[in-house]
Amino acid sequence: MAATEELIRVAVEAGTPLLLATLGEIYAERSGVLNLGVEGMMLMGAATGFMVTFVTHNPLLGVVAAAVVGVLLSLVHAFVSITLRANQVVSGLALTMIGLGLSSLIARKFVGLPLPVRIPTIPIPGLSQIPIIGPGFFNHDPLVYFSYACVAILWYVLYKTKMGAAIRAVGENPAAADAMGVNVFLVRYLCVALGGGLAGIAGAYLSLVYAPMWIENMTAGRGWIAIALVVFALWDPLRAMIGAYLFGGLEAAQFTLQARGIDPSLLGMLPYIATIIVLLIGVKETLRKRIGAPAALCKPYYREERTL
Repeated sequence: MAATEELIRVAVEAGTPLLLATLGEIYAERSGVLNLGVEGMMLMGAATGFMVTFVTHNPLLGVVAAAVVGVLLSLVHAFVSITLRANQVVSGLALTMIGLGLSSLIARKFVGLPLPVRIPTIPIPGLSQIPIIGPGFFNHDPLVYFSYACVAILWYVLYKTKMGAAIRAVGENPAAADAMGVNVFLVRYLCVALGGGLAGIAGAYLSLVYAPMWIENMTAGRGWIAIALVVFALWDPLRAMIGAYLFGGLEAAQFTLQARGIDPSLLGMLPYIATIIVLLIGVKETLRKRIGAPAALCKPYYREERTL
């Protein structure tokens, strides 16, 4: 039983950065904007969060700084893809390359340095004592609990509020949403910015909690896994939580297999293989429609084309 509790705990920790990044990308894509720059935003969030925390000894400032950097980078993508109506795929890939190079440049002096202050683990009284699931889900740091709250809030907003209805309308039929008085451009900007902020926090989690140090390219493809998880979750926050922890469990299981003499690299390949398969499915427009992708995803909106 102790082994099961530990596996759940590690799966949650490994899945938290994936979950945060996926939630943000769900909102961006629900509004019709594909952002392939998640990897770059996570890297910049990890670098910025570590540097600010290292200098100030205040993890909260580090997390906030990471979120701000993620938002700023996402707004670059929003301007290029929404205002200038450039190709969203090209813009997102450029953002990833910028994040990869810029994070290595600005944080090169911090490579390998240990974090002087840690975000504490805070067990939730009562809940953390529940057998099996208690230690696995309710004995973590505040950022894990923040991710729980994000799932609940973002699901509620998306499906139970007028704001969520507007977001879904913009992603499905922006001309109709515009005719109903919804500011298509503002909605898309806000959703892309939210995605950038959560991606930045996801990166900060990696460098402040999961592996408290800065290493170049420490996201190791997690941004791409998050993009695939959006499709896997069918653009739904609750399903994203399940998918993130499944992928986190695959990563956690590597250590168990290694102790049993099994090459952990074999299992380590599975998340990336699954990512490639899901992304291949996602690029097929006919398949996207069948699995419920937003109809206006990747399509720039020209207001003069609105039908009255």
